[in-house]
Amino acid sequence: MIRKKVTVQNAAGIHARPASLIVKEATRFESEFHVHMYGYRINGKSILGLLTLAAEEGAELELELDGPDEEEAMERIATLFNNGFKMTDK
Repeated sequence: MIRKKVTVQNAAGIHARPASLIVKEATRFESEFHVHMYGYRINGKSILGLLTLAAEEGAELELELDGPDEEEAMERIATLFNNGFKMTDK
């Protein structure tokens, strides 16, 4: 299991589009994915779960991945956060 802290970088926070991008990326991997924020632990492969966090710009979240492809998954998902949820060409 690996964990990494990330910060929401885009002005609108995690709304429907960023949540769908996170889920789309996360479901490419076998690893379990959870997001921690304000004491809550939600399934990171759930759009509804991500939306319930109501994470605004500047919010700090902790990503948790556990599985055979956790390293690659963490890199790809953290990149989404670091790029303000803009898609990369990978």
